[in-house]
Amino acid sequence: MNDRIRTHRDLIVFQKSFAAGKRVFELSQTFPREEMYSLTDQMRRSSRSVSANIAEAWRKRRYEKHFCSTLNIAEAEAAETQVWIEYAAAHGYLDADTTKQAVEFYDEILRMIVSMIHGSSKWCVGLSGGKQTGVKENEETYRLDNDFPSIDQQSLLTPTSPSPTSFTPTSERSDA
Repeated sequence: MNDRIRTHRDLIVFQKSFAAGKRVFELSQTFPREEMYSLTDQMRRSSRSVSANIAEAWRKRRYEKHFCSTLNIAEAEAAETQVWIEYAAAHGYLDADTTKQAVEFYDEILRMIVSMIHGSSKWCVGLSGGKQTGVKENEETYRLDNDFPSIDQQSLLTPTSPSPTSFTPTSERSDA
């Protein structure tokens, strides 16, 4: 399935990371108040940063190295979010099932990001045989017809992994 990708919002990995960031926010609302400026804040920031960096990378895909560099940041933020999720579970703020779902969901996001990095030439525009083509700042007219790649995004998903749309808690946090 090849679809024209016109904005970062069309990227499956962006949609998944945005949904995960929203879910992390919802889950973190149940954390104790004393975690507000530490675990809660760190977890929310890193989870939101994943989709923000994917959006930024999308706009930088005219320069393959910059595209990959920004996706590397998104990858690091996703891994950081997993660590905060594990800390939240270790402190009893998340139950085991929710933690497992969240970590697996971020594993899927990480696989997609790494796949984009390794296949960066398919995602980047303006490169032809190592030479810059397409949009150039020193010309009066801009060619945007080739600015929207048509890529099979489903190939980023591994066929053996489930493809959830978000992770959900299976039980409420206990204050034991």
